[in-house]
Amino acid sequence: MSHSDLIHDEIGDNHIATNEHTPIRKDAFELSDEQKIELIEKDVEHILTVLGMDLTDDSLKGTPKRVAKMFVKETFGGLNPKKKPSSSTFDNKYKYGEMLVEKNIVVYSTCEHHLLPIVGRAHVAYISKGKVVGLSKMNRIVDYYAKRPQVQERLTIQIVNELKKVLGTEDVACIIDAKHLCVNSRGIKDIESSTVTAEFSGAFKNESTRQELLKYIQLETKF
Repeated sequence: MSHSDLIHDEIGDNHIATNEHTPIRKDAFELSDEQKIELIEKDVEHILTVLGMDLTDDSLKGTPKRVAKMFVKETFGGLNPKKKPSSSTFDNKYKYGEMLVEKNIVVYSTCEHHLLPIVGRAHVAYISKGKVVGLSKMNRIVDYYAKRPQVQERLTIQIVNELKKVLGTEDVACIIDAKHLCVNSRGIKDIESSTVTAEFSGAFKNESTRQELLKYIQLETKF
């Protein structure tokens, strides 16, 4: 194995982020979704054939097309800038000046090192500087950046940076607690461990504000 292969394996096996921006080529969107699905379908068919699967079996006949559509339309749909949630905000007319926390947002993402699922929860908070955003918009922002090959640290940063831009404030925070199936189901196969990442900006860099956020996250939600 070459030295570069060893480095790449080390980066992947240790889930190391190398860039806070998703590494997307400049020509990434020259092909239409339909063209991408057609090409990926052939690639998935090739992979399954090489693995020895009989694609004439009724159960497998549609798998390459299903996987291709899932990749383009769902699993990696967040790569397409056309799917980015609109950035409309509202004036904070009711003058709410305390922390707003949207907790337990479900995260479904994909590890870019092994293309296996990352599943967990995100907790997002901000303090208004005059603008507010709809609660569902926070969920949509999390989902948009999750729906791409990801590293959890990058995902956390991207969510915070997007909300800072949308809300016009530095006072934004995000905490993600997630399981990585590339850790849970392969390699060390530790089914119990999860990974926690956090990005604090503005007022959330203050210890007292961070502790307030953590207190809210730990509150039991009752119905």
